[in-house]
Amino acid sequence: MSQTAPNRDQIARCLRQVSDPHTGKPLDSPQLKGFAVADGTLRVTLELGYPARQFGPGLATLVQTQLESIFTGPIEVQVDWLVARQPTAGQAAALPNVKNIIAVASGKGGVGKSTTAVNLALAMAGEGARVGVLDADIYGPSQGMMLGIAEGTRPDTQEGKWFVPLKAHGVQAMSMAFVTTDKTPMVWRGPMVSGALLQLLNQTLWDDLDYLIVDMPPGTGDIQLTFAQKVPATGSVIVTTPQDIALLDAKRGIEMFRKVNIPVLGVVENMAMHICSNCGHQEAIFGQGGGEKLAQEYDVDILASLPLDLQIREQADGGAPTVISDPESEIALQYQVLARRTMANVAALSGDGPEIPTFSVTDD
Repeated sequence: MSQTAPNRDQIARCLRQVSDPHTGKPLDSPQLKGFAVADGTLRVTLELGYPARQFGPGLATLVQTQLESIFTGPIEVQVDWLVARQPTAGQAAALPNVKNIIAVASGKGGVGKSTTAVNLALAMAGEGARVGVLDADIYGPSQGMMLGIAEGTRPDTQEGKWFVPLKAHGVQAMSMAFVTTDKTPMVWRGPMVSGALLQLLNQTLWDDLDYLIVDMPPGTGDIQLTFAQKVPATGSVIVTTPQDIALLDAKRGIEMFRKVNIPVLGVVENMAMHICSNCGHQEAIFGQGGGEKLAQEYDVDILASLPLDLQIREQADGGAPTVISDPESEIALQYQVLARRTMANVAALSGDGPEIPTFSVTDD
């Protein structure tokens, strides 16, 4: 118990008694951005090293309680919270005004990858990050509909060759759907599709993004290989269901990214549990534990285990995904945890956080 003015070492030791649940690591000096003692008040300023607007105040309260247990007497404690901007991690910035590119991929279709990608992007934005979404599914773009962008909306252009991304729910967006119609079949061969993806990526005037979420088409074909070889992505997120056949294809996705030295930030186990919309009964209709086994096999994180819920589909189809339409729901909170864990792992790659940890799906 200290009666003298606290110093940085004392505060850092106190911080180490509090862990960030999204990294599994105790707080320490890097999170301490400053402190001052004036008029009987200790003011401590913290920053996690990744955007965490929704979670920060709660963690600040834990830190305040811990500090108050150490520094007693005439000193009051106040904890201020800074929302970090994510620096470039891993490889050099791939695009002007884009710090980090994250590919959201799956080995097969029908596992909810696009819905996961859009909710991940919106949850990141809700934490204070600047986020864009690129719909890389040239044959079947869906992000425009899920973001509530009206059919037929076209992006502005500059100098005849630059697309200005559309904006919806606080994120920037670009998609082949914005330059074609839903009745325009993409009967293109692989090289044409790959070229269209690179054009959308490189000729969009993204505005100061911390993260560009790329909703990849399913599989490991020409588009995926072109992206992996020609785009210096920061990392990838693999979406799967617990079903054995989906896990088999997800392994191919992980192997592909590893061969081209794109880190796998973690696995999202989607549709892990079906929730009955009438009675709330939960049933693992696609099996159990598959995502966790996959993560253990490849020594990567389980970033989230998400339910198969009617509202997720209805809200995305309606143009206001769960994170926007029902932000206080349990599912939206799970998407927020997914976003913070993903951003924490990106911060780990940049050296602004601890090494990428391993989570359990039961972590809060």
